[in-house]
Amino acid sequence: MSKYSKIIVFFICLWPIYSISYSIFDNSLGAEPVKKITHHFGEWTLIFICLTLSMSPLKKITNSNIWIKYRRMLGLFVFFYATIHMFTYIGLDYWFDWKPIINDVIKKKYIFVGFLAWLLLIPLAATSSQKMIKLLKKNWKRVHRLIYIIAIFGILHYIWLSKTIFFGPLIYLIIIIILLLFRIKFNKSSTKV
Repeated sequence: MSKYSKIIVFFICLWPIYSISYSIFDNSLGAEPVKKITHHFGEWTLIFICLTLSMSPLKKITNSNIWIKYRRMLGLFVFFYATIHMFTYIGLDYWFDWKPIINDVIKKKYIFVGFLAWLLLIPLAATSSQKMIKLLKKNWKRVHRLIYIIAIFGILHYIWLSKTIFFGPLIYLIIIIILLLFRIKFNKSSTKV
């Protein structure tokens, strides 16, 4: 079973594609289909950020390395869904009309912070291979600590986008805070040993 577990997890991680494809073919995206698709992939990006951040705490809690073997895949799915989220916005929403897009990035703080989060994901995706881990050595961990900043930027993007509806963003904010506090707690306890 463990031999095929990565393949199984990979296909489970494609669920956001399956579900939105069904909604498109079923014509159930509602009055604003582009907005629905953009928000769908934005929320799944946050879900995968939470899943990626939860791997190390789960390793410590369960005293099992099984979680770590999925972390890289989950991290790459963060980049994958964040990229679809962004390209849905610039491609389907604005049809690659760069002037209003640049205007939005400059004037709207939620778009600015979201774009910044996506930019920070690029070095993480580019250095995710085993070859890059060996090449960067200790610097690899420093680069991949950007995920904490990306998580904060991602939740700020969602909060500022929501404006008045805070329930959804609040849940993600609480989850991300708990996961980041777990990191601080475990890092402190490991330095004491």
